[in-house]
Amino acid sequence: MSKDPIMWYSRGIEDVLHELRVKPDVGLSAAEAKRRLAEYGPNEIEQHRKKSVFKLFVDQLKDWLIYVLMAAVLITLFMGEYIDAIIITVVILLNAALGVFQEVKAGNAIEALQRIAAPKALIRRDGVTVEVEAKELVPGDIVVLDAGRVVPADLRLLTSVHLQIEESAFTGESLPSEKRASERLTAADTPLGDRINMAYMSTLVSAGRGTGVVVATGMHSEMGAIAKLITAQSDEKTPLEKRLDHLGKMLGKIAIAICVTIFIIALLQQRDVVDMFLLSVSLAVAAIPEGLVAIVAIVLSIGVTLMSRRNAIIRRLPAVETLGSVNVVCSDKTGTLTQNRMTVSRHFAFAEDGKVPAELAKAMVLCNDATLANEKATGDPTEVALLLWADTLGLNRKELAADNERIAERAFDSDRKLMSTLYKNGNDYTVYTKGAIDNLILHCSHVLEEGEVLPLTNKHRAQIEKATSEMSASALRTLGAAFKVTNASIGPGEMEEGLVLLGLVGMSDPPREGVKEAIATAGSAGISTVMITGDHKATAFAIAKELGIASRQEQAITGQEVEEMAEDTFVQEVNNYRVFARVSPEHKVRIVRALKANGNIVSMTGDGVNDAPSLQEADIGVAMGITGTDVAKSAADIILTDDNFTTIVKAIELGRNIYSNIKKSVVFLLMCNLGEVIVMFLSFFVGWQAPLIATQLLWINLLTDSLPAVSLGMDPIDHDVMKEQPRSPKENFFAGGAGLRVLIGGLLTGTVTAAAFWYGHYSRGESPFHSSVPEEVLRYARTIAFMVLVGCQLFLAFTVRSSTKSVFQIGLFSNKYLIGSVILGFSLQMLVLFVPFLREAFKLQMISIQDGWLIVGFSILPMLLSELRKLTKKLF
Repeated sequence: MSKDPIMWYSRGIEDVLHELRVKPDVGLSAAEAKRRLAEYGPNEIEQHRKKSVFKLFVDQLKDWLIYVLMAAVLITLFMGEYIDAIIITVVILLNAALGVFQEVKAGNAIEALQRIAAPKALIRRDGVTVEVEAKELVPGDIVVLDAGRVVPADLRLLTSVHLQIEESAFTGESLPSEKRASERLTAADTPLGDRINMAYMSTLVSAGRGTGVVVATGMHSEMGAIAKLITAQSDEKTPLEKRLDHLGKMLGKIAIAICVTIFIIALLQQRDVVDMFLLSVSLAVAAIPEGLVAIVAIVLSIGVTLMSRRNAIIRRLPAVETLGSVNVVCSDKTGTLTQNRMTVSRHFAFAEDGKVPAELAKAMVLCNDATLANEKATGDPTEVALLLWADTLGLNRKELAADNERIAERAFDSDRKLMSTLYKNGNDYTVYTKGAIDNLILHCSHVLEEGEVLPLTNKHRAQIEKATSEMSASALRTLGAAFKVTNASIGPGEMEEGLVLLGLVGMSDPPREGVKEAIATAGSAGISTVMITGDHKATAFAIAKELGIASRQEQAITGQEVEEMAEDTFVQEVNNYRVFARVSPEHKVRIVRALKANGNIVSMTGDGVNDAPSLQEADIGVAMGITGTDVAKSAADIILTDDNFTTIVKAIELGRNIYSNIKKSVVFLLMCNLGEVIVMFLSFFVGWQAPLIATQLLWINLLTDSLPAVSLGMDPIDHDVMKEQPRSPKENFFAGGAGLRVLIGGLLTGTVTAAAFWYGHYSRGESPFHSSVPEEVLRYARTIAFMVLVGCQLFLAFTVRSSTKSVFQIGLFSNKYLIGSVILGFSLQMLVLFVPFLREAFKLQMISIQDGWLIVGFSILPMLLSELRKLTKKLF
């Protein structure tokens, strides 16, 4: 016996039993089972080693922006600015704590696999049928299956009696798979969903009974293969994390360049070396937006709360923003795009008015083993669908059951593809038969047409053939019904002779409400929807066409066809397909990887075990919260609590807004910091005294890096974002004119502040170009520059809210948080100016009312010029 995968489905029963050295009526001996358990190990999914909280915390610190902030902490400690050092340290720790909190909340996919594995199994050992722990199963064990039992390991079936197994978590098919142990499949590439002589771990027996021999356990099972796929996935940084990493590296280099340049200039101009070193370091710290990390974490956390109100639970903070970058949404069909509930959508009967004959609905109800009461159903999904259909037609099933007594039946089997029941109603006996229409019509001699029983003619056959073809073309599953009245009770062999054909129904798993509209909305936003399913190609394409996912048959491809393609060819052609049918978990992962290789940001939605590896491989994995398996939920980044595909589109809209708000904060922070750098550089180059001292620079940085920037991150939702195309994953924070806005805003702020500094000298009869400016005049000029710089930055926060719309178009008071933070910013600035000990600490000078109006005039100028630029862009 080999531990390597063997195509058990392609081998006969005797061959399999010989290979596994076991007799089906006796099973393994206890001693042999013990030996094999030692060889193969327990029938369990291996537990993935979890990261400790400490390890998660350390991982949060592995970021370039964090490294730059750590350097800033060391520098501020060296300068004696302990409060600033503490604040930056708190920012770093807060960011890491938020990240750890989100990841600790996240479940583990492998643990979920263990939770859903069958805890007990009915097996034969030493000729006795016993119940054991599923983890004790070994290859060669004989397992007994009956309705309601979970399959405990991968089995090659030995016997099957009307055996049906629900495998939708693996295959994506809505209906249970009908099993036939006697079949031997010769094709080496038979998809899992077509292996009718196999049963797989964690699937559910929905009807019938059977036995099977264990051929694979634990990590060697199909479930184990999925677990290996999940553990093989490597954590990849999200687009936002990549952008922040890039920004951190760039700012770190800029900060070092500033330090070196200013220090060199100071040496050339023979300024005080110690003062200039402190000033250059302060400016370097000022150039780094210390608040950015905290702001991003806060904005994403707010996004998590908003998402939860929109029925989406976020497991990783950066996933909120990544949703906004998505340009391909891959979705499982069953239970995601469709309801995972068979529904009768069409019927045919020999009636001109098109109405459903009562006899057709009656036959479907009475030839039925399912139950449906108080919205709770048991039995085959097809039969449940027939009961629901009868209810919608107003048929009184309780009355029908009371009037008709079932006295005999002929069960369905895969050879006849028919089921018959015999009922007694008073002194009358009636047979009702349903099944595959091609088989049923062979047993019919008459039809019910307009209430009359007439002989079956070629015309009737042609009508049935046409109706069946039309329904099949729409990927509907067809089921016919017939009846006959007898004078007495008859045996099963006579039930299906001389039947009267009533008609047929067409059933499908219908799309979820609102999905078609959501797909259209996504399309207008530049987002492609791709269906990836284990279902048949014809069924998948029919649903895809109905939903607007695909329009041509050439856009659909099967997993087998994918497997036959070379990797390079598949990567080149993957964007041409919209439907991938009959795929395995490995195919799904390959599809997602190929889409990503083309530069797409891919979201994958799903609910089954078979979706877990691809959910983890995708940039954003989205699991269904209600119908989703624990495995799918644990592998996903986002869980939809309403199982509604439309929630994805709403989440994408929110994700785009969140990124837009983060970008506003980044633009604002860099604009402010650039303004500070420009005013300092400008002053040094022309030979002026420093317009701001180290403590003033650090205060300004603290003031603008906090509340105003956070408030920009809380800007109201702009629905216009869904009119835009998805962002390129390679796009940085400076794309779309943002870099130019930072440059213009920084230049305006810097030059206006420099002008204010010059005016401070001029109004006192001095010039900043003079080599010996009185200390009192210099202090006054610095006070004016200090107040103007803060005023410029606070007013600029309003214009940063949009690159195209004016402050008044957006609504000056539409962001109440920003109004509050600007008022608070000015209040704190006034506090520094008017409280004597603070004024002295910051080396400021008291100003007059006239000076105050002058400061307001200078401060509002950059905002007015920015708004004027927006207006001229619109006009020209």
